[in-house]
Amino acid sequence: MYLLRLLRICLTAARFGLDEFFLGHERVRLVRVTVRALFFWRDLSRPRGERLRLALESLGPIFVKFGQMLSTRRDMIPPDIADELTKLQDRVPPIPGDQALAVIKQAYGRDAAEVFAEFDNTPVASASVAQVHKARLTSGEAVAVKVLRPGIQTVIGHDVQLLHALAGLIERLWWDGKRLKPREVVAEFAKHLDDELDLVREAANCSQLRRNFADSTLLAVPEVFWDYCTPEVMVMTWMDGRPISQLEDLRRAGVDVPRLARAGVEIFFTQVFRDGFFHADMHPGNVLVTDQGQYIALDFGIMGTLNEGDKNYLARNFLAFFQRDYKQVAQAHLDAGWVPPETRADEFEAAIRAVCEPVFDRPLKEIAFGKVLLRLFQTSRRFGMEIQPQLVMLQKTLLNIEGLGRQLDPELDLWSTAKPFLERWMSEQLGWRGWLRTFKAETPYWGTLLPQLPRLAHQALRADRLEKLEASLAVMLAQQQGRNRWLGVIAALLAALVVAGLIGR
Repeated sequence: MYLLRLLRICLTAARFGLDEFFLGHERVRLVRVTVRALFFWRDLSRPRGERLRLALESLGPIFVKFGQMLSTRRDMIPPDIADELTKLQDRVPPIPGDQALAVIKQAYGRDAAEVFAEFDNTPVASASVAQVHKARLTSGEAVAVKVLRPGIQTVIGHDVQLLHALAGLIERLWWDGKRLKPREVVAEFAKHLDDELDLVREAANCSQLRRNFADSTLLAVPEVFWDYCTPEVMVMTWMDGRPISQLEDLRRAGVDVPRLARAGVEIFFTQVFRDGFFHADMHPGNVLVTDQGQYIALDFGIMGTLNEGDKNYLARNFLAFFQRDYKQVAQAHLDAGWVPPETRADEFEAAIRAVCEPVFDRPLKEIAFGKVLLRLFQTSRRFGMEIQPQLVMLQKTLLNIEGLGRQLDPELDLWSTAKPFLERWMSEQLGWRGWLRTFKAETPYWGTLLPQLPRLAHQALRADRLEKLEASLAVMLAQQQGRNRWLGVIAALLAALVVAGLIGR
């Protein structure tokens, strides 16, 4: 099975001419000539990015998902390939209903008819890892049942191993392989897949996001029914809404679409800066809208997280960008250690200015964030900046938000919409509100720490004295060893003199 899969991958790669990605090295010149002779019949007139996309589509859903993830790594792949990979569709052919019922029976130990009062065998949505069915609990609630594709773990395991092997070949044989770090890309992809293959983990993500927006009028998140959740099956509240891509239906329903666009920006920045926990797969297929203009989030397999340091860094950079303070942006990168310390701040500032200045004061329809991010990546590489893994998902989400915003309101001014929110957040973090919140959070720990302070201080003083004593002993020992060496030399000289005197007699 493993070898057959490998053979199919190799034949597919050869058929679409993907050998040009790693057979350009002089060390494999003979292999390149042989491959071209064997596959002389191939049509390689289409661009390389298109051929790569078609190859991934033919290899199946896992490779499609890998291509989707790869399309977000514009720091690692050429722009022509990234642009083509963004065309990969999220929807794949569903599995038959009887197979989904078999997964449910295996998960619960009984048939779906015994678990649910109603269960629709026809899926309402299908993705590469799982699909969703509509059902009704015995208590009467309408629910969405997400079912993992049968045997997907084994298929993914084999394909990921093969991807690791191919990444190693690309890194060794492709002239730009080491810079692009294909093995790191595959490792990142495998980690995200592991998260998506455990529906209990996805249910936990859903529950956390729902708790974060419990009192929000902007975003609705389904409730998880934990008694029905297993690693293979997830059950949550059925959410009625219209796809966000159906703008005419939304307008006929009375939804204020420009206001919806502004709300999307606020939701994004709230997730990132207030919670440090954000939905990282916000494409139109995962977003519904109610007739009241409220967002509905779906599919929680890919979530991003940021710590306090990341949030402060991002807020500092965003505000500096909005204020056109490129010196502050450059200094923030230097302070974070993301660029080499020998980097000249004025040169880095000038490079950032050249990228960002053209996009200000323009409506969203005139701003291509993909191109802006690409130029920022190119600038970062020129200055030796290290790409931060924890921000990769954020970059992907920004591109998704761009697409949604452009679709809803091409006249949306992202800068003026986001700036008040960030200024308020920074004030809450650094002002008296932030100090008070930190004080309240730390107070419970002070009650246990204060009684220990005398003992801890005593231990610190003793430790300091012991360190000084050990240092003094080390110095004395070194001095004594030096004296011993000199005494040995003197003794040897005296012995030599004595021997010479005896011989002279």
